[in-house]
Amino acid sequence: MSRKLLALFTALLLLLALATYVYYRRTVAAVPVDPYALVPDDAVLVLSTHDHPALVRHLQETELWDNLTAVRYFQQAAGHLAVADSLGGGNARRRNRLLRLLGRKLVITSVHVTGPGELGVLYQVPLARVGEYRQVRGLLETLGRDARYRLATRTYRDQEFTVLTERRSETSLTVFNYRNHLLISATPELVEAVVRRLTHPEAPTVLAAFSSIDLLQLRDTDASLLINYRRLPQFLDVLFRREAHGSFDQLASLVSQGLLGVKLAGSRAQLRGFSNPESAGGTLQQRLRGQPSARPKDLAGVLSLRTALLIHLAANPAQTWPGPSQQQADSLGRNAALDSLRASFGGEMAIAYLATAAASSRPRQLVFVRCRVPARTTRWLARLRRLYGNSPAFNKVGPYEVHPVGFSEAVVLGPLLAPRQPFTAEAIAGASTLVGNYLVFSDEPTLNGYLADVVAGRTWAQSPTQVAFLQETLPAARLSLFVDTRNSWNALLGALTEERRAGLLRNEALFKRFPQMALQFAPADNEQAPDAQYFTQFLLRHPNPGPALAQAGGAAANSRVLAFTHELVGGPTLVPVPGTRVPAVLVQDSARALHFVSADHTVLWTDTLDGPAVGVSLLPGGGDGPGGLLLGAGPRLHLLANDGREVLPFPLHLPDTVRVATVLAAPGGPGVPARLLAVTAGNALLLLDAKGRLFPGWQPKRLDFPLAGRPALLGVGGRDVVLAPLQNGYVYAFDGQGDLFPGFPVSMGGRLAGDVLVQSGTTLGRTRFTVVNQHGELVTFSLSGDILSRRRVATWSRTARFRLVPAPRGRTFVVAREDGSQLDVFRPTQEAPLFTQRFITSGEKPIQFFDFGDARQITAVTEPGPGQVFLYDGRGRLLGGAPLPSTGTSVGLSYDATTNSYQLVRLVGRELRRTELKVTTP
Repeated sequence: MSRKLLALFTALLLLLALATYVYYRRTVAAVPVDPYALVPDDAVLVLSTHDHPALVRHLQETELWDNLTAVRYFQQAAGHLAVADSLGGGNARRRNRLLRLLGRKLVITSVHVTGPGELGVLYQVPLARVGEYRQVRGLLETLGRDARYRLATRTYRDQEFTVLTERRSETSLTVFNYRNHLLISATPELVEAVVRRLTHPEAPTVLAAFSSIDLLQLRDTDASLLINYRRLPQFLDVLFRREAHGSFDQLASLVSQGLLGVKLAGSRAQLRGFSNPESAGGTLQQRLRGQPSARPKDLAGVLSLRTALLIHLAANPAQTWPGPSQQQADSLGRNAALDSLRASFGGEMAIAYLATAAASSRPRQLVFVRCRVPARTTRWLARLRRLYGNSPAFNKVGPYEVHPVGFSEAVVLGPLLAPRQPFTAEAIAGASTLVGNYLVFSDEPTLNGYLADVVAGRTWAQSPTQVAFLQETLPAARLSLFVDTRNSWNALLGALTEERRAGLLRNEALFKRFPQMALQFAPADNEQAPDAQYFTQFLLRHPNPGPALAQAGGAAANSRVLAFTHELVGGPTLVPVPGTRVPAVLVQDSARALHFVSADHTVLWTDTLDGPAVGVSLLPGGGDGPGGLLLGAGPRLHLLANDGREVLPFPLHLPDTVRVATVLAAPGGPGVPARLLAVTAGNALLLLDAKGRLFPGWQPKRLDFPLAGRPALLGVGGRDVVLAPLQNGYVYAFDGQGDLFPGFPVSMGGRLAGDVLVQSGTTLGRTRFTVVNQHGELVTFSLSGDILSRRRVATWSRTARFRLVPAPRGRTFVVAREDGSQLDVFRPTQEAPLFTQRFITSGEKPIQFFDFGDARQITAVTEPGPGQVFLYDGRGRLLGGAPLPSTGTSVGLSYDATTNSYQLVRLVGRELRRTELKVTTP
């Protein structure tokens, strides 16, 4: 072949490759992939998540994370990842690489019934960058090189699958990459179903019925859950024995599909959304359509505390199911009397299953039906007893009478009660009693025990826990299911299949985390509308919400109010939490209980201390020791982890005669623990490290005069420095051995009050400090003992009192001058005051200065007498035009750049309030 022909052939190949690439980019790749189009149509549950750091954090806050990670499936997955990290040389920074990979991507998890007694899970993870694809590919190849795993590929309908198999168990993981959408499953049939699904791109997706709804865009929504109720009976077959869920199969025919938003917050998990009514004929929806909703709360007075499961239905038996007289005639007129009895019932019925003593025992059930006129129902019951030839004798429990009945309970609730029985009025051994407006059916021993509970007051209405639970449920619904997991434990074990029972026993703590559960469906006001849907709520609640209760606040509180049992004291401390825009809050009440409140306004943990919490600060990790919340209380120093537990070797016990007034920390370095400086109520200083070692010369070091403000603790050139400004106008600087630095003490030329502004440097001479004396002079000096500058910031008088107020970051500050009832606040660069405020009350007013950069500055002045706080912006304007209520000694303030607003946290009596304040433009 000649060179010209070879060059022409090569050019044609390059041109063809370029044309193919352009065609792919403009046709195939230009059309985005609908991730829900990759989910097989037979999915029972489809869980979509988009913010995985927030989801993990909320799982930790609800205490579900520890339970989930204890599940065998998660432990196996964690084991595989640990092996891959160890083989790939993983370090501490790569331990959470899976969480970083997921990030804020839309990850879809679908659950399918893959066979008799078998469930399969399909995961879909999008890959945004080439580096992420290499990361996943490298993880698989790393495992494949290990002798414990086998990595192979196979082809299915021209698509290549990657299969990772664990040799010991022969369990495999199939991975399929479709246009940078990674599909992973331990069931290869599900990945094959995805490929078959791709051959029908025009087919509607599993989310087609809710394509106009995106619950993930709602605030505080952690995930969305799509439920296919038509496949729910098939799903229940995998978990339960078939005869144990016959009634629930009928209940599932009320709706066809539902889409719920998942919100996790502290003591509850709440799923809210909409469900489409079932359109097929002969279903429960067709029988109940048009009937009004019922109030489950009305049953609270007649339900026993031993109730494990309650099925509450807004249905009138006479309208929902045909009566016995419509099916067969009888010469004694029993069926006609039964129809008359049914006609006396209202539009509400329920089945309650009671707790059992053992898993082998069948749960006793009570049938409730509401009576329009109880006296009329009583007359028809008496007539039926005569028609059936029942004995006129009855049993009495308290004021209630238990009469025998000779007809089946299915006559009352129709086929819902006994779906496999023919709907006849054949006689069975049963009894009934009238409790309030409800007629209750069951066998006589069950009724006797139930009535004993009612007489003794052991009912839901008398239980504060159950009343609080019902208050969070929907006030009216067509169908409600209430579950008490503690009472239903034995019944659940008896209903499960043998294969699932062992798994439930292993994960008992996870199941019992939320003892109270409620699933409710409320119909639309206009059911005739073509787009009418059921409002659906699935609530999982822990009955012990902790020491605080969330309340609805007014417009000023932005509906973020948390009411505690005891009065809140001190001031709130903001604690930054990674991955959140809004910080958590640490507060203490009058009972000395310290509460950690999450960004979602939920109390995560509570710890009782020996005294008031002082000097609360965040000690960063690193160096030679972990980080946490550092604080002092009584004679002890505490370092608390994120879950409220002490970090060893804390607490550090100081001498019994010592009472900590405040505590400061300086972070350590490699192999060097953090330094801690404790200031005692007796005007003494103690210097120690985070290992609990006291420094010589600091046991403790007593000062000759009271401190003017907070001392400073820092490290300069590898040396520890403690700077102590005293009220007599002298400043002392000590080294790590408690000796004075040369040139100290230094006189500031007047009495001192307020804190010190620290400007750290690499040497003693370059490290600078700024204070203000009572002559209104700003004095800047170095650690060499030299006065670098002195200038007057404002005029002074004998009655005036000056204070320097630095920002929390310590870079900027303001100067406050109090003279009688007048307060003036100055910037160091301006002669005129930023603002002036006159007060009625006397006494010192706590002042805080917040600087968030870009002219976003706030000065907060708290007036303890009337309990209010004044907030001034960077131009001296009073935010809102009026003070806000605040009974604390300080407030907390943060800035949220995404909403361009301030988040104000303040204490008002027993309440912790969060307020969102919009940033005003200059």
